[in-house]
Amino acid sequence: MDLQELRSVTVASLQIRMQPRQPESSRHDDMFRMKLEQLINQRHELCRLARVIDWPSCAAQFGALYAEQGRPGIPVRLMVGLHYLKHAFNESDETVVARWVENPYWQYFCGEEYFSHRLPIDPSQMTRFRQRIGASGCEWLLALTVRAGLDTHTVKPMSLSVVNVDTTVQEKAIAFPTDARLYHKARLALVRQAKKVNIELRQSYTRVGKWALAKQGRYANAQQMKRAKREQRKLRTYLGRVIRDIERKADPGQLEHLSRLLAIAKRIHQQQRHDHGKVYSVHAPEVECIAKGKAHKRYEFGVKVGIVSTNKESFVIGMHALPGNPYDGHTLAGSLEQVQRITGHLPSEAYVDRGYKGHGLETLKVWIAGAKRDVTAAIKRKLKRRNAIEPVIGHLKSDGRLGRNFLKGELGDAMNALLCGAGHNLRKILNRLRLFCAQRKLDLFALLDTLLRFRSLTNF
Repeated sequence: MDLQELRSVTVASLQIRMQPRQPESSRHDDMFRMKLEQLINQRHELCRLARVIDWPSCAAQFGALYAEQGRPGIPVRLMVGLHYLKHAFNESDETVVARWVENPYWQYFCGEEYFSHRLPIDPSQMTRFRQRIGASGCEWLLALTVRAGLDTHTVKPMSLSVVNVDTTVQEKAIAFPTDARLYHKARLALVRQAKKVNIELRQSYTRVGKWALAKQGRYANAQQMKRAKREQRKLRTYLGRVIRDIERKADPGQLEHLSRLLAIAKRIHQQQRHDHGKVYSVHAPEVECIAKGKAHKRYEFGVKVGIVSTNKESFVIGMHALPGNPYDGHTLAGSLEQVQRITGHLPSEAYVDRGYKGHGLETLKVWIAGAKRDVTAAIKRKLKRRNAIEPVIGHLKSDGRLGRNFLKGELGDAMNALLCGAGHNLRKILNRLRLFCAQRKLDLFALLDTLLRFRSLTNF
Protein backbone atom coordinates (compact mmCIF):
# COMPACT_ATOMS: atom_id res chain seq x y z
CA MET A 1 0.00 0.00 0.00
CA ASP A 2 1.53 3.31 -1.08
CA LEU A 3 1.36 6.59 0.82
CA GLN A 4 -1.59 7.94 -1.19
CA GLU A 5 -3.73 4.86 -0.48
CA LEU A 6 -2.76 4.99 3.20
CA ARG A 7 -3.80 8.65 3.32
CA SER A 8 -7.18 7.86 1.74
CA VAL A 9 -7.75 5.04 4.24
CA THR A 10 -6.88 7.40 7.10
CA VAL A 11 -9.33 10.05 5.85
CA ALA A 12 -12.01 7.39 5.44
CA SER A 13 -11.44 6.18 8.99
CA LEU A 14 -12.00 9.71 10.26
CA GLN A 15 -15.35 9.82 8.52
CA ILE A 16 -16.75 6.63 10.10
CA ARG A 17 -16.42 7.81 13.67
CA MET A 18 -19.62 7.05 15.55
CA GLN A 19 -22.01 9.65 16.89
CA PRO A 20 -20.45 11.51 19.87
CA ARG A 21 -21.39 10.14 23.23
CA GLN A 22 -23.65 12.38 25.25
CA PRO A 23 -22.48 13.07 28.82
CA GLU A 24 -25.18 11.86 31.17
CA SER A 25 -25.55 13.01 34.75
CA SER A 26 -25.36 10.19 37.28
CA ARG A 27 -28.49 9.38 39.24
CA HIS A 28 -26.66 9.03 42.55
CA ASP A 29 -23.97 11.23 44.02
CA ASP A 30 -20.47 9.83 44.29
CA MET A 31 -19.58 9.26 47.94
CA PHE A 32 -15.91 10.11 47.38
CA ARG A 33 -16.22 13.01 44.91
CA MET A 34 -17.92 16.36 44.99
CA LYS A 35 -19.81 17.67 41.97
CA LEU A 36 -18.38 20.70 40.21
CA GLU A 37 -21.57 22.70 40.73
CA GLN A 38 -21.04 22.32 44.50
CA LEU A 39 -17.33 23.10 44.26
CA ILE A 40 -17.35 26.34 42.27
CA ASN A 41 -19.11 29.68 42.47
CA GLN A 42 -22.24 29.47 40.32
CA ARG A 43 -22.25 33.25 39.89
CA HIS A 44 -18.91 33.14 38.09
CA GLU A 45 -19.08 34.56 34.57
CA LEU A 46 -18.07 31.27 32.92
CA CYS A 47 -20.82 29.41 34.78
CA ARG A 48 -23.38 31.97 33.70
CA LEU A 49 -22.13 31.87 30.13
CA ALA A 50 -22.37 28.06 30.13
CA ARG A 51 -26.06 28.35 30.97
CA VAL A 52 -26.64 30.86 28.16
CA ILE A 53 -25.01 29.01 25.22
CA ASP A 54 -27.33 26.66 23.36
CA TRP A 55 -25.30 23.46 23.67
CA PRO A 56 -27.97 21.05 22.29
CA SER A 57 -27.94 22.97 19.01
CA CYS A 58 -24.19 22.20 18.68
CA ALA A 59 -24.87 18.47 18.79
CA ALA A 60 -27.69 18.87 16.30
CA GLN A 61 -25.53 20.99 13.97
CA PHE A 62 -22.48 18.74 13.93
CA GLY A 63 -24.19 15.39 14.48
CA ALA A 64 -24.57 14.85 10.73
CA LEU A 65 -20.77 14.79 10.39
CA TYR A 66 -20.59 11.49 12.31
CA ALA A 67 -21.60 7.99 11.20
CA GLU A 68 -24.09 5.78 13.01
CA GLN A 69 -21.56 3.00 13.65
CA GLY A 70 -17.94 2.93 14.70
CA ARG A 71 -15.91 4.16 17.63
CA PRO A 72 -17.85 6.63 19.83
CA GLY A 73 -16.87 10.22 19.16
CA ILE A 74 -15.79 12.85 21.66
CA PRO A 75 -18.70 14.92 23.05
CA VAL A 76 -19.43 17.90 20.80
CA ARG A 77 -19.83 20.24 23.77
CA LEU A 78 -16.31 19.40 24.94
CA MET A 79 -14.81 20.14 21.52
CA VAL A 80 -16.80 23.35 21.01
CA GLY A 81 -16.06 24.50 24.56
CA LEU A 82 -12.32 23.92 24.14
CA HIS A 83 -12.28 25.97 20.92
CA TYR A 84 -14.20 28.77 22.61
CA LEU A 85 -11.80 28.77 25.57
CA LYS A 86 -8.79 28.64 23.27
CA HIS A 87 -9.73 31.77 21.37
CA ALA A 88 -11.27 33.64 24.32
CA PHE A 89 -8.08 33.30 26.40
CA ASN A 90 -5.51 33.18 23.54
CA GLU A 91 -4.26 29.64 24.07
CA SER A 92 -2.82 27.05 21.72
CA ASP A 93 -4.21 23.55 21.20
CA GLU A 94 -1.69 22.14 23.67
CA THR A 95 -2.01 24.77 26.41
CA VAL A 96 -5.81 24.92 26.38
CA VAL A 97 -5.95 21.17 27.03
CA ALA A 98 -3.31 21.46 29.77
CA ARG A 99 -5.06 24.37 31.50
CA TRP A 100 -8.41 22.57 31.26
CA VAL A 101 -7.11 19.98 33.75
CA GLU A 102 -6.21 22.71 36.25
CA ASN A 103 -9.32 24.87 36.01
CA PRO A 104 -12.66 23.60 37.40
CA TYR A 105 -14.54 26.49 35.76
CA TRP A 106 -13.27 25.45 32.34
CA GLN A 107 -14.36 21.87 33.02
CA TYR A 108 -17.81 22.99 34.08
CA PHE A 109 -18.05 25.16 30.95
CA CYS A 110 -17.30 22.09 28.80
CA GLY A 111 -20.01 20.00 30.48
CA GLU A 112 -18.10 17.95 33.05
CA GLU A 113 -20.01 16.78 36.13
CA TYR A 114 -17.05 15.91 38.35
CA PHE A 115 -13.55 17.33 38.47
CA SER A 116 -11.26 15.42 36.10
CA HIS A 117 -7.55 14.83 36.76
CA ARG A 118 -6.58 13.64 33.27
CA LEU A 119 -6.36 15.30 29.87
CA PRO A 120 -9.77 15.39 28.16
CA ILE A 121 -8.38 14.74 24.66
CA ASP A 122 -5.13 14.59 22.78
CA PRO A 123 -4.35 18.08 21.41
CA SER A 124 -4.29 16.68 17.87
CA GLN A 125 -8.05 16.06 18.19
CA MET A 126 -8.54 19.84 18.00
CA THR A 127 -7.12 19.84 14.48
CA ARG A 128 -9.28 16.90 13.42
CA PHE A 129 -12.42 18.55 14.73
CA ARG A 130 -11.67 21.75 12.80
CA GLN A 131 -11.10 19.75 9.64
CA ARG A 132 -14.39 17.98 10.22
CA ILE A 133 -16.56 21.09 10.65
CA GLY A 134 -14.70 23.27 8.11
CA ALA A 135 -15.16 27.00 7.58
CA SER A 136 -18.96 26.75 7.55
CA GLY A 137 -18.93 25.14 11.00
CA CYS A 138 -16.64 27.86 12.35
CA GLU A 139 -19.04 30.47 10.94
CA TRP A 140 -21.86 28.74 12.80
CA LEU A 141 -19.82 28.92 16.03
CA LEU A 142 -19.46 32.68 15.45
CA ALA A 143 -23.23 32.93 14.95
CA LEU A 144 -23.74 31.08 18.25
CA THR A 145 -21.74 33.73 20.10
CA VAL A 146 -23.89 36.43 18.48
CA ARG A 147 -26.99 34.70 19.84
CA ALA A 148 -25.37 34.50 23.28
CA GLY A 149 -24.56 38.22 23.07
CA LEU A 150 -28.21 38.99 22.35
CA ASP A 151 -29.39 36.79 25.22
CA THR A 152 -27.02 38.45 27.71
CA HIS A 153 -27.85 41.95 26.38
CA THR A 154 -24.20 42.50 25.49
CA VAL A 155 -25.45 43.64 22.08
CA LYS A 156 -28.93 44.96 21.32
CA PRO A 157 -31.00 43.75 18.35
CA MET A 158 -31.33 47.28 16.97
CA SER A 159 -27.53 47.60 16.89
CA LEU A 160 -27.27 44.87 14.23
CA SER A 161 -28.64 47.23 11.59
CA VAL A 162 -25.79 49.80 11.92
CA VAL A 163 -22.33 48.33 11.34
CA ASN A 164 -18.69 49.30 10.84
CA VAL A 165 -16.69 47.50 8.14
CA ASP A 166 -12.93 47.36 7.69
CA THR A 167 -10.14 45.05 6.57
CA THR A 168 -6.84 44.02 8.13
CA VAL A 169 -4.07 41.49 7.54
CA GLN A 170 -3.97 38.15 9.33
CA GLU A 171 -0.27 37.37 9.34
CA LYS A 172 0.93 33.80 8.87
CA ALA A 173 3.41 32.11 11.18
CA ILE A 174 6.36 32.33 8.79
CA ALA A 175 9.81 33.89 8.96
CA PHE A 176 10.40 37.12 7.09
CA PRO A 177 10.99 35.95 3.50
CA THR A 178 14.31 36.63 1.79
CA ASP A 179 15.51 35.08 -1.47
CA ALA A 180 18.50 33.45 0.18
CA ARG A 181 16.42 31.84 2.92
CA LEU A 182 13.80 30.64 0.42
CA TYR A 183 16.46 28.97 -1.73
CA HIS A 184 17.91 27.29 1.36
CA LYS A 185 14.53 26.12 2.75
CA ALA A 186 13.34 24.79 -0.61
CA ARG A 187 16.55 22.78 -1.06
CA LEU A 188 16.31 21.35 2.46
CA ALA A 189 12.69 20.31 1.90
CA LEU A 190 13.56 18.61 -1.42
CA VAL A 191 16.50 16.72 0.08
CA ARG A 192 14.36 15.58 3.01
CA GLN A 193 11.55 14.29 0.80
CA ALA A 194 13.99 12.66 -1.64
CA LYS A 195 15.45 10.59 1.18
CA LYS A 196 11.94 9.48 2.22
CA VAL A 197 11.21 8.08 -1.25
CA ASN A 198 14.71 6.52 -1.57
CA ILE A 199 16.21 8.83 -4.20
CA GLU A 200 19.98 8.88 -3.89
CA LEU A 201 21.14 12.38 -4.78
CA ARG A 202 24.56 13.16 -6.22
CA GLN A 203 25.07 15.84 -3.56
CA SER A 204 22.75 17.34 -0.93
CA TYR A 205 24.75 20.58 -0.36
CA THR A 206 23.89 20.44 3.33
CA ARG A 207 27.23 21.69 4.61
CA VAL A 208 28.07 24.26 1.92
CA GLY A 209 24.47 25.48 1.75
CA LYS A 210 24.35 26.19 5.47
CA TRP A 211 27.69 28.02 5.30
CA ALA A 212 26.60 30.07 2.25
CA LEU A 213 23.39 31.17 4.04
CA ALA A 214 25.36 32.27 7.11
CA LYS A 215 27.85 34.23 5.01
CA GLN A 216 25.06 35.88 3.00
CA GLY A 217 23.43 37.15 6.20
CA ARG A 218 26.70 38.46 7.59
CA TYR A 219 27.65 40.25 4.39
CA ALA A 220 24.18 41.81 4.10
CA ASN A 221 24.34 43.00 7.71
CA ALA A 222 27.72 44.60 6.98
CA GLN A 223 26.30 46.31 3.85
CA GLN A 224 28.69 44.35 1.61
CA MET A 225 26.00 43.72 -0.98
CA LYS A 226 28.16 42.40 -3.80
CA ARG A 227 29.50 39.63 -1.60
CA ALA A 228 26.01 38.95 -0.24
CA LYS A 229 24.60 38.59 -3.77
CA ARG A 230 27.45 36.22 -4.65
CA GLU A 231 26.47 33.89 -1.78
CA GLN A 232 22.81 34.24 -2.77
CA ARG A 233 23.65 33.09 -6.32
CA LYS A 234 25.41 30.07 -4.82
CA LEU A 235 22.26 29.11 -2.89
CA ARG A 236 20.17 29.46 -6.06
CA THR A 237 22.63 27.28 -7.96
CA TYR A 238 22.51 24.58 -5.27
CA LEU A 239 18.68 24.57 -5.44
CA GLY A 240 18.69 24.24 -9.23
CA ARG A 241 21.14 21.34 -9.13
CA VAL A 242 19.00 19.44 -6.61
CA ILE A 243 15.84 20.01 -8.70
CA ARG A 244 17.49 18.69 -11.87
CA ASP A 245 19.06 15.74 -10.03
CA ILE A 246 15.66 14.67 -8.66
CA GLU A 247 13.99 14.97 -12.06
CA ARG A 248 16.68 12.76 -13.64
CA LYS A 249 16.63 9.98 -11.05
CA ALA A 250 12.98 9.83 -9.91
CA ASP A 251 10.54 7.33 -11.44
CA PRO A 252 6.91 8.35 -12.25
CA GLY A 253 5.63 7.24 -8.84
CA GLN A 254 8.27 9.20 -6.97
CA LEU A 255 7.72 12.26 -9.18
CA GLU A 256 4.01 12.13 -8.40
CA HIS A 257 4.79 12.11 -4.70
CA LEU A 258 7.19 15.08 -5.06
CA SER A 259 5.14 16.99 -7.66
CA ARG A 260 3.75 19.65 -5.32
CA LEU A 261 7.07 20.35 -3.59
CA LEU A 262 8.90 20.38 -6.93
CA ALA A 263 6.44 22.91 -8.34
CA ILE A 264 6.97 25.20 -5.33
CA ALA A 265 10.76 24.84 -5.55
CA LYS A 266 10.73 25.66 -9.28
CA ARG A 267 8.64 28.77 -8.66
CA ILE A 268 11.09 29.90 -5.98
CA HIS A 269 14.05 29.16 -8.28
CA GLN A 270 12.59 31.07 -11.26
CA GLN A 271 10.82 34.03 -9.62
CA GLN A 272 12.34 37.48 -9.93
CA ARG A 273 12.10 40.59 -7.83
CA HIS A 274 9.14 42.28 -9.55
CA ASP A 275 7.11 39.16 -10.41
CA HIS A 276 3.48 38.81 -9.32
CA GLY A 277 2.19 35.79 -7.42
CA LYS A 278 5.51 35.06 -5.77
CA VAL A 279 6.04 32.30 -3.21
CA TYR A 280 7.05 33.64 0.20
CA SER A 281 7.12 30.38 2.18
CA VAL A 282 7.82 26.76 1.33
CA HIS A 283 5.36 25.26 3.84
CA ALA A 284 2.71 27.99 3.28
CA PRO A 285 2.74 28.92 -0.42
CA GLU A 286 -0.66 30.62 -0.08
CA VAL A 287 0.90 33.54 1.82
CA GLU A 288 0.52 36.94 0.12
CA CYS A 289 2.51 40.14 0.48
CA ILE A 290 0.10 42.93 1.48
CA ALA A 291 0.97 46.60 1.93
CA LYS A 292 -1.49 48.53 4.13
CA GLY A 293 0.46 51.79 4.25
CA LYS A 294 1.78 51.37 7.80
CA ALA A 295 4.86 53.38 8.61
CA HIS A 296 6.25 50.83 11.08
CA LYS A 297 5.44 47.76 8.95
CA ARG A 298 5.59 48.35 5.23
CA TYR A 299 4.72 44.79 4.18
CA GLU A 300 2.71 42.10 5.95
CA PHE A 301 2.70 38.45 4.89
CA GLY A 302 -0.57 36.61 5.30
CA VAL A 303 -4.12 37.05 4.04
CA LYS A 304 -6.55 39.97 4.07
CA VAL A 305 -9.50 39.63 6.47
CA GLY A 306 -12.80 41.53 6.37
CA ILE A 307 -14.33 42.50 9.74
CA VAL A 308 -17.87 43.73 10.47
CA SER A 309 -18.77 45.03 13.94
CA THR A 310 -21.74 46.84 15.40
CA ASN A 311 -21.40 50.61 15.45
CA LYS A 312 -22.44 50.95 19.08
CA GLU A 313 -21.05 47.96 21.02
CA SER A 314 -18.17 46.92 18.67
CA PHE A 315 -19.51 43.36 18.70
CA VAL A 316 -18.15 41.25 15.81
CA ILE A 317 -21.01 39.95 13.62
CA GLY A 318 -18.99 39.13 10.50
CA MET A 319 -15.45 38.04 9.74
CA HIS A 320 -13.99 36.17 6.79
CA ALA A 321 -10.69 35.66 4.99
CA LEU A 322 -10.20 37.32 1.58
CA PRO A 323 -7.52 35.44 -0.39
CA GLY A 324 -6.10 37.16 -3.45
CA ASN A 325 -5.71 40.60 -1.79
CA PRO A 326 -8.87 42.09 -3.36
CA TYR A 327 -9.70 45.79 -3.39
CA ASP A 328 -11.53 46.76 -0.18
CA GLY A 329 -14.54 48.16 -2.01
CA HIS A 330 -15.10 44.85 -3.82
CA THR A 331 -15.27 42.96 -0.50
CA LEU A 332 -18.13 44.94 1.03
CA ALA A 333 -20.91 42.90 -0.60
CA GLY A 334 -19.45 39.60 0.63
CA SER A 335 -19.01 40.93 4.17
CA LEU A 336 -22.63 42.08 4.37
CA GLU A 337 -23.88 38.79 2.92
CA GLN A 338 -22.09 36.97 5.72
CA VAL A 339 -23.72 39.29 8.27
CA GLN A 340 -27.11 38.39 6.79
CA ARG A 341 -26.34 34.68 7.14
CA ILE A 342 -25.24 35.07 10.76
CA THR A 343 -27.81 37.53 12.10
CA GLY A 344 -30.75 36.82 9.77
CA HIS A 345 -31.17 40.30 8.31
CA LEU A 346 -29.18 42.76 6.21
CA PRO A 347 -27.85 45.93 7.90
CA SER A 348 -29.43 49.20 6.84
CA GLU A 349 -26.33 51.40 7.34
CA ALA A 350 -22.63 50.63 6.90
CA TYR A 351 -19.80 52.97 7.89
CA VAL A 352 -16.48 52.42 6.12
CA ASP A 353 -13.19 54.20 5.46
CA ARG A 354 -12.09 55.77 2.19
CA GLY A 355 -10.69 52.52 0.89
CA TYR A 356 -14.25 51.42 0.09
CA LYS A 357 -14.90 54.04 -2.57
CA GLY A 358 -16.49 52.45 -5.62
CA HIS A 359 -18.22 49.65 -3.72
CA GLY A 360 -21.20 49.68 -6.09
CA LEU A 361 -23.86 48.78 -3.49
CA GLU A 362 -27.30 50.35 -3.73
CA THR A 363 -29.31 48.07 -1.43
CA LEU A 364 -28.28 49.99 1.70
CA LYS A 365 -26.75 53.29 2.71
CA VAL A 366 -22.95 53.23 2.85
CA TRP A 367 -21.29 56.17 4.57
CA ILE A 368 -17.63 56.74 3.74
CA ALA A 369 -15.33 58.54 6.18
CA GLY A 370 -14.96 62.22 5.31
CA ALA A 371 -18.45 62.54 3.80
CA LYS A 372 -19.92 66.07 3.90
CA ARG A 373 -23.18 65.94 1.92
CA ASP A 374 -26.44 65.14 3.76
CA VAL A 375 -24.57 64.47 7.00
CA THR A 376 -26.82 65.03 10.00
CA ALA A 377 -25.70 65.26 13.60
CA ALA A 378 -26.60 61.61 14.26
CA ILE A 379 -24.71 60.39 11.20
CA LYS A 380 -21.74 62.53 12.15
CA ARG A 381 -21.61 60.77 15.53
CA LYS A 382 -21.78 57.39 13.81
CA LEU A 383 -19.00 58.39 11.42
CA LYS A 384 -16.82 59.25 14.40
CA ARG A 385 -17.82 55.98 16.00
CA ARG A 386 -16.56 54.17 12.87
CA ASN A 387 -13.02 54.61 14.22
CA ALA A 388 -13.93 52.20 17.05
CA ILE A 389 -13.28 49.27 14.73
CA GLU A 390 -9.55 50.03 14.82
CA PRO A 391 -9.15 49.09 18.52
CA VAL A 392 -11.32 46.04 17.82
CA ILE A 393 -8.70 44.92 15.28
CA GLY A 394 -6.00 45.65 17.85
CA HIS A 395 -7.74 43.49 20.47
CA LEU A 396 -8.23 40.71 17.93
CA LYS A 397 -4.48 40.68 17.30
CA SER A 398 -3.16 41.25 20.83
CA ASP A 399 -5.77 39.51 22.99
CA GLY A 400 -6.79 36.97 20.34
CA ARG A 401 -4.95 34.91 17.75
CA LEU A 402 -5.42 37.09 14.67
CA GLY A 403 -1.91 38.52 14.87
CA ARG A 404 -0.21 35.22 13.98
CA ASN A 405 -2.03 32.34 12.35
CA PHE A 406 -0.63 28.84 12.90
CA LEU A 407 -3.33 26.92 10.99
CA LYS A 408 -2.34 25.44 7.66
CA GLY A 409 -3.58 26.40 4.20
CA GLU A 410 -6.33 28.69 2.97
CA LEU A 411 -8.87 26.69 4.99
CA GLY A 412 -6.81 27.38 8.12
CA ASP A 413 -6.85 31.11 7.31
CA ALA A 414 -10.65 31.10 7.01
CA MET A 415 -11.23 29.07 10.19
CA ASN A 416 -8.79 31.05 12.32
CA ALA A 417 -10.39 34.37 11.32
CA LEU A 418 -13.89 33.16 12.20
CA LEU A 419 -12.83 31.66 15.53
CA CYS A 420 -10.94 34.86 16.43
CA GLY A 421 -14.20 36.78 15.97
CA ALA A 422 -15.97 34.28 18.23
CA GLY A 423 -13.26 34.67 20.87
CA HIS A 424 -13.60 38.47 20.80
CA ASN A 425 -17.36 38.19 21.33
CA LEU A 426 -16.89 35.79 24.23
CA ARG A 427 -14.49 38.19 25.94
CA LYS A 428 -17.05 40.98 25.67
CA ILE A 429 -19.81 38.71 27.02
CA LEU A 430 -17.64 37.60 29.95
CA ASN A 431 -16.80 41.22 30.79
CA ARG A 432 -20.49 42.07 30.67
CA LEU A 433 -21.40 39.20 33.00
CA ARG A 434 -18.52 40.04 35.34
CA LEU A 435 -19.50 43.70 35.60
CA PHE A 436 -23.17 42.80 36.00
CA CYS A 437 -22.35 40.51 38.92
CA ALA A 438 -20.18 43.20 40.52
CA GLN A 439 -22.96 45.77 40.08
CA ARG A 440 -25.43 43.37 41.70
CA LYS A 441 -23.10 43.09 44.69
CA LEU A 442 -22.78 46.88 44.96
CA ASP A 443 -26.55 47.25 44.76
CA LEU A 444 -26.97 44.63 47.48
CA PHE A 445 -24.44 46.35 49.74
CA ALA A 446 -26.17 49.69 49.15
CA LEU A 447 -29.52 48.12 50.07
CA LEU A 448 -28.09 46.58 53.23
CA ASP A 449 -26.52 49.91 54.20
CA THR A 450 -29.83 51.67 53.67
CA LEU A 451 -31.66 49.11 55.80
CA LEU A 452 -29.10 49.42 58.60
CA ARG A 453 -29.34 53.19 58.55
CA PHE A 454 -33.12 53.05 58.58
CA ARG A 455 -33.03 50.61 61.50
CA SER A 456 -30.64 52.84 63.46
CA LEU A 457 -32.85 55.84 62.86
CA THR A 458 -36.02 54.03 63.91
CA ASN A 459 -34.37 52.66 67.05
CA PHE A 460 -33.23 56.12 67.92
